[in-house]
Amino acid sequence: MRTTYTVKESEIERIWYVVDATGHTLGRLTSEIAKILKGKHKPIYTPHLDTGDYVIVINADKIKVTGKKLDQKIYRNHTGYPGGLKEKTMRDVQQKKPEYIITHAVKGMLPKKALGAKMLKKLRVFAGAEHGHQSQKPQVLEIKY
Repeated sequence: MRTTYTVKESEIERIWYVVDATGHTLGRLTSEIAKILKGKHKPIYTPHLDTGDYVIVINADKIKVTGKKLDQKIYRNHTGYPGGLKEKTMRDVQQKKPEYIITHAVKGMLPKKALGAKMLKKLRVFAGAEHGHQSQKPQVLEIKY
């Protein structure tokens, strides 16, 4: 009789990766990041467990988008009050908070329950080239697509 092996939480080894977002296209970069956060690049991947690794994204302000997305893509937020819909274009968000663009895109690619929230906590996004995670000894991850 054969049984399927299920990895235990204590057996999962997590690696830190650092990704430079300079010149990368938003959707292609974030789909690769989401794959690493989920753990789909590992042979021990299990859909109901968080088997993924940590990802540090630097230079988030140098991300690239195609077409007219900078002016036509709108980020919406509602305060919960009548008439409380706030809208910002991607250009406005990129000037004020460039980390949000990558975080928002990756969040949409992760599971929508508590498991997805747990995976999203392993993502660190920085607008500049400096990050405070040198002590984790992150490996440089080359994104090829």
